[in-house]
Amino acid sequence: MSQDLAQKTAFITGASSGIGLATARAFAAQGARLILAARRQDRLDAERSTLTGAADVHTLALDVTDHAAVERAVAALPQEWQAIDILINNAGLSRGLDKVYEGKRQDWEEMIDTNVKGLLYVTRAVVPGMVKRGQGHVVNIGSTAGRMTYPNGAVYCATKAAERSITEGLREDLLGTPLRVTTIDPGMVETEFSEVRFRGDKQRAAKIYENITPLTPDDVADAILYAVTRPAHVNISEVLLTPVAQANSLLFHRTSKDQAK
Repeated sequence: MSQDLAQKTAFITGASSGIGLATARAFAAQGARLILAARRQDRLDAERSTLTGAADVHTLALDVTDHAAVERAVAALPQEWQAIDILINNAGLSRGLDKVYEGKRQDWEEMIDTNVKGLLYVTRAVVPGMVKRGQGHVVNIGSTAGRMTYPNGAVYCATKAAERSITEGLREDLLGTPLRVTTIDPGMVETEFSEVRFRGDKQRAAKIYENITPLTPDDVADAILYAVTRPAHVNISEVLLTPVAQANSLLFHRTSKDQAK
């Protein structure tokens, strides 16, 4: 039997937009209790009304790159929110599209601090409680970029390859416990991702999705929902999903402007 999410507590990072917000809405529809974390508290507050069906919602402003802040936030959760059943490590970003030898140090540090260190900090703060309680599911959001490096994206791809290795290692470390560990690796998804990558350049970001039908955040949320609702003895180790028009990190089929109309 599939598992029921009603009254289960899910902690979602990067929950103010994109895949994180779509996952929060999908879990809410199943009656879950939601701990939603993001840097933008105002965005979290503005989206509360869209979380139809949630048993309860607790929001907190959190920068996952700050290890002390992560530890404080998890330790300071109200008693009724401390038993986290599902952790969705979604917070992540890309910066720039440069050759390695021309890359900007600030871009590298932001990607490594968020995608690798942030993933580790939140995992380290939450998973011991799951082990102690003897139940839990960790879902890390990876990428096709972690499976194949593409030109001008080496550092971002490296951070997602690191996510893949950390996920595999965590699964090995938890062997013998009832905990489950999953990586969800999407290809092209239309979110604020490209705007963040190009620091708000909407025109440049729009070209990424030109003449192609990408995945939506809801598509990825649906895959996450599938993974976490499998029977307790079933672990979906990894899910790789792409648009039909994407073969891998390098190959895409873009229609002409006339065909796209």
